[in-house]
Amino acid sequence: MASPWPAGPPTAAHRAAFVDADPRPYWLAALPAREPEPPLTGPTEADICIVGGGFTGLWAALHAKADDPARDVVVLEAETIGFGASGRNGGFAIGSLTHGLENGLARFAAEMPMLERLAHENFAGLLADLDRHGIDCDLELTGDLAVALEPHEVEWLAEAAEVLGRFGHDHELFDEDAMRAEVASPMYLGGLWDKTDAAILDPGKLAAGLAAAARAQGVRIHERTPATRLPDSGERVRVATPHGAVLARRVLLATSAYPPLVRSIGRYVAPIYDYALVTEPLGPARRDAIGWRRRQGLGDSANRFHYYRLTADDRILWGGYEAVYRYGGPVRPEHDDDGETFALLAQHFFATFPQLEGIRFTHRWGGAIDTCSRFSVFFGTSHRGRVAYSVGYTGLGVAASRFGARVALDLLDGRDTEATRLRYVRSKPVPFPPEPLRSGVIQLTRNRLAAADRNAGRRGLWLRTLDRLGLGFDS
Repeated sequence: MASPWPAGPPTAAHRAAFVDADPRPYWLAALPAREPEPPLTGPTEADICIVGGGFTGLWAALHAKADDPARDVVVLEAETIGFGASGRNGGFAIGSLTHGLENGLARFAAEMPMLERLAHENFAGLLADLDRHGIDCDLELTGDLAVALEPHEVEWLAEAAEVLGRFGHDHELFDEDAMRAEVASPMYLGGLWDKTDAAILDPGKLAAGLAAAARAQGVRIHERTPATRLPDSGERVRVATPHGAVLARRVLLATSAYPPLVRSIGRYVAPIYDYALVTEPLGPARRDAIGWRRRQGLGDSANRFHYYRLTADDRILWGGYEAVYRYGGPVRPEHDDDGETFALLAQHFFATFPQLEGIRFTHRWGGAIDTCSRFSVFFGTSHRGRVAYSVGYTGLGVAASRFGARVALDLLDGRDTEATRLRYVRSKPVPFPPEPLRSGVIQLTRNRLAAADRNAGRRGLWLRTLDRLGLGFDS
């Protein structure tokens, strides 16, 4: 079966649409200019040192202060607040802690009722925190809309609707006509709108707002301060940096896809690069041409899928499809720009919205996702329980990172909670093999996923084997 996407390569017109785009994440480029927080120089002490100034690290700082306002909390960020995955994602705040119900049921079926309840409580807590701290991040409770581009995906959406209903989600299933009336694209054959615990927001504003709230609570933040080592110093852990060190009672690692300070984490995380484009503002005529009045976050339903949404000023963010792994898993600035991937994204954008021909992309960027084999956050401790980590979100971490921060902090503090007792928290993903096998497995899997998309979604022997081993993989 042929792919729904154009068969030929991207054209010169597709490449011209993004040639002048700013190679920075739209969210971060749009933030007001500010002076970075001063880097750490010299030694200091803290009750807890958090490594990573993204969502997980900032939520952890706020949780730590809410638990004990007198606790001395230091956050170390290698670049600037939100520089990594937190400032490079699509801004989809989805309540699920398990990367969707289907993925959770495949791996943690017995615990899913509790995980869904915890997810709902976490999402409500996120909304309450935004209100409490006065964080304006352009949050819109739009729900999440999955679209079908091929007949077998229509069947998948019907099955997914049954699962949503079983777990009490408010949802609406669209046929072809209703879907195209909702958002005007000639490619759509159907859709499923999940209205429960799903929003879009500006992740750059969220990261900046969380940082401001943390500072207001007395958290010390040091930017341009990479943590380089974690030597054990008896009752404390020493967090070494290029020009100083933090001697901390406890350390929480929130480093996403970046090289981990605890070596064993690297067995479970593969840095997969994802790329996105953002258009110029649509304007009234183009806005009318696509409909999309209810502004849902959208995603198509194939193994290799696109995600897209409107920004507050009516641009379209368009990302996904290709999940790029490079040998050895390097996370470097030169990988943030990938002309061939951007060209493919542009080609697919104009196939989806031909009525927008001629629009230009003003921003293009990439970034590494901390993929793990179960596609949802996992946890662990080291240094005799004095270090804890929360990594492996595999996307969909905007809301789940708040829960991940809470659990990692509870592990550090030795709290026995209903969450810390879950197998979901106590277990690890199946590890990825070392190189060169890791690269071979990932590239073969990407190839077989593309083949499944061409074959009405039917998974071949390789993908079925990975499913049985707990390594089921999608992009």
